Amino acid sequence: MAVASTVPLSSREDLSLAYTPGVAQVCEAIAADPALTRELTWVGHTVAVVTDGSAVLGLGNIGPRAAMPVMEGKAVLFKQFGGVDAVPVCLDTQDTEEIIAVVKALAPSFGGINLEDIAAPRCFEIERRLDAELPIPVFHDDQHGTAIVVLAALRNAARLLGRDLGDLRVAVSGAGAAGIAVTKMLIAGGVDAGRVIVCDSKGTLYASRPDLALGSEKAGLAAITNARHVANGIEAALAGADVLIGVSGGQIAESAVAAMAPDSMIFALANPTPEVPPAIAGKYAAVVATGRSDFPNQINNVLAFPGIFRGALDSGAQRITEAMKLAAADAIAGIVADDLRADQIVPSPLDPRVAPAVAAAVIAAA
Repeated sequence: MAVASTVPLSSREDLSLAYTPGVAQVCEAIAADPALTRELTWVGHTVAVVTDGSAVLGLGNIGPRAAMPVMEGKAVLFKQFGGVDAVPVCLDTQDTEEIIAVVKALAPSFGGINLEDIAAPRCFEIERRLDAELPIPVFHDDQHGTAIVVLAALRNAARLLGRDLGDLRVAVSGAGAAGIAVTKMLIAGGVDAGRVIVCDSKGTLYASRPDLALGSEKAGLAAITNARHVANGIEAALAGADVLIGVSGGQIAESAVAAMAPDSMIFALANPTPEVPPAIAGKYAAVVATGRSDFPNQINNVLAFPGIFRGALDSGAQRITEAMKLAAADAIAGIVADDLRADQIVPSPLDPRVAPAVAAAVIAAA
């Protein structure tokens, strides 16, 4: 990565415009009307990619310095696919209040904040507070980017198989940031909440489970999902299920997958090792997706976040709403809607149509 000027600096006149004395006129204009910041500086097309290094890819809590390559990579994807400039910001603190305070202090330099690789449950509070307290879009991609692409993929898989979202029985393996966000997005997109069963490392979530902290994200999900109060673990959740969404990293036994309903759908998204190996998933499921680029149907956040921020920045939106997320999912699904196959329920991450379509949908919904 590098930072480059968009104007030449080859003469004294160029220098006087880009810096002193010409820059003072721009400063005075913004002081008189702060809204001009978006037009006269890079703020209108730049986001901060912020992490504390506590949940980096499949590597875990490796800290802010080791997280920098991932944040740089994310910034490159922002530029390549969405034309959005992004700056990695790796914070040497994992304290919720400190992170919130630092990001709020940095916010005038950016048009949006992309939170990245921050562990649950801390990430929920950080996003919620920043979204409420900042006048610019705040988006935790590990939650919502994943959820948006999963909804797009499930819409197309269900359509391919002639199924209705509201009739599907769904098991979600993983109740961290991605699992909770995916579940909420699927419900918002038309899946019947009572027919969803979410599993964490201790078993299924259900309303009367005693170890769920009152007011927690998990307790909130348990109150509206798993209407049959299925207990035990993922094996019980998968019995007769139509859909498996894996966002846990744990391995799921073949015997549990074999107990799913006919013509099932398996999205095993853990990287680098899917919860169910694709060869085994393909024995039982009509549609299989992973998070890997070397298998068909890659569920990749890059299908979502560049276009979402491009649309949010171009529309001047102060936050990214649920309506914008649902519109993004519809746009992603629509790219391949007329050419659906079992091995093509989402577009390629390299498809140049995706980010413009997502941005247009987000602008329309903003």
